[in-house]
Amino acid sequence: GGSYPQKNAEILSSQYGINLFLAGLLLTFAWAVHAVGISKSHLLSYLITLMLIQLLWMLWYLCRSCTQRRLIRDKDTHAGARWLKCGITLFAVITLIMDSFKIGYYIDFSNCLSPTEGIFPVTHAVHTILQVYFLWCHAKDVIQSFKTLERFGVIHSVFTNLLLWTNGVLAESKHQLNEHKERLITLGFGNITIVLDDHAPQCNCTTTTLCSIFSQGIYYLYPFNIEYHILASTMLYVLWKNVGRKVEHHQQNKTRFKFHGITVGMIFGLIVLTSTIAIVVVYLIQIGGSKIKSELALTMFYLHAIFVLALMCTAGIVALLIYRLEDRSLDNSKNPARKLDAELLVGTAAGSWLLSWGSILAIICAQAHPKYTWYNLPYSVLVIIEKYIQNLFIIESIHREQEKVNDDIKTLRIVTISRGSTLSLTPLYKEIYNGRATRDTGEVPCLFKGSICGRDNDGAGVAKEETSQDNTSVMHSASDFSFYSRNSVTNNKRRILKNIAAFLFLCNLSLWIPPAFGCRPEYDNGLEEIVFGFEPWIIVVNLAMPFSIFYRMHSAASLFEVNCKT
Repeated sequence: GGSYPQKNAEILSSQYGINLFLAGLLLTFAWAVHAVGISKSHLLSYLITLMLIQLLWMLWYLCRSCTQRRLIRDKDTHAGARWLKCGITLFAVITLIMDSFKIGYYIDFSNCLSPTEGIFPVTHAVHTILQVYFLWCHAKDVIQSFKTLERFGVIHSVFTNLLLWTNGVLAESKHQLNEHKERLITLGFGNITIVLDDHAPQCNCTTTTLCSIFSQGIYYLYPFNIEYHILASTMLYVLWKNVGRKVEHHQQNKTRFKFHGITVGMIFGLIVLTSTIAIVVVYLIQIGGSKIKSELALTMFYLHAIFVLALMCTAGIVALLIYRLEDRSLDNSKNPARKLDAELLVGTAAGSWLLSWGSILAIICAQAHPKYTWYNLPYSVLVIIEKYIQNLFIIESIHREQEKVNDDIKTLRIVTISRGSTLSLTPLYKEIYNGRATRDTGEVPCLFKGSICGRDNDGAGVAKEETSQDNTSVMHSASDFSFYSRNSVTNNKRRILKNIAAFLFLCNLSLWIPPAFGCRPEYDNGLEEIVFGFEPWIIVVNLAMPFSIFYRMHSAASLFEVNCKT
């Protein structure tokens, strides 16, 4: 009976958030297509209002938490990991730099820009600072008071960040599309109608050099702003799912990242990262220069991506084979953060799968095939297979139970000297575990059958001990060797998995860089645009690309967690 109104509150708050998001999404779309009567100031006014409401809620929550700081609160130990907080802080700092660029841009064009374009970056900067502080302090909270009100406050924050993410994606996509159209003009595509979507101010800048720095710098910083808002929305969503939740109180093993034992994976991963950065630089320089240079840039990109994706597929398959050889149970306990991670991996992978299937269909249906387009076929197939394998590896890794090491379950070796001989007395594993390592009877338990146990006080016990000492030491050594060999095999498997996770982590960071910074062969290939049409294919790319970009960053974050847990 008590959960019924709370379930209603969850449904009502989710519906409120969805309607909030749809209204903002429609407003964003109307501005993007230059709808009559809709200007950028209307969109920014809506976003400013949402941010101010969230700021008021966060201040109220922080003040209430300060007054109740002595109370013991439930915490979700799986939510808001420290490395995740550090990542969102880094993105937030770069977002603040972007906001400062926007303020400078507004000052230079203040004669012809709406006041909302100056108010928005200031409000956004304050919103960013307070939100990061809020997530650092309260991302793990399990709210048990004012639950209905808090549900609405948290879900409002979730969809506010999603709308800010959408706004950033749209602004960055329009900039990328304009650059793509300019490249098509350079390459002489006369059969495609090209109209630049220009939202530039209709006045002169007071200082031309600064305006150029601000306008170009903003678009290079947008990828970090986009990742910041999507990470914030996921952390807030977990907080919303934890409202009113009953938490199982059990001790969680702390996981820390260590460089020890992952040298091989880090070296290969850094090689991939370095080569990817070089490929992106060359691609951006060559593409659009001439037809030959553009084709060479596309060929170079595809060959490098095919090689990296093939390595990632191989590493993922090896990791899954190791898991098949291990016998470890899965953790099926309720965990909103882990469930969201798995759903985001599969959901966002659909974006790049859509692009890959579109490219495969275009290659099959196209009448003419330039040489470089054939490299797109294995590239698209490998993108589908690699994400399929990687999702299996990550989802199984985050669901596997960690190895529990109890301080009581350790080999205790007591060395005694008796009559010039060394006796190794080791308590039995199960008896240590059950707390029965020592008994009132005075007997000392043993770890292995046949090993030396306690000595009787009479002479018969001493004689018996002397006659059985040789056989016992042999059996003891054999048992020790078996124990340590099993432990060595386990450590080797663990080391391989950690190296694979480290390698895939750096590979996903590497594959995040090209689309995030304008290296998008889906735009420049040209074959898909001929088959599907320019505008339909561009719409597909603009819808799917943000999910594909987010997938790489989210996979990198998940693989970092896998490395810490392994």
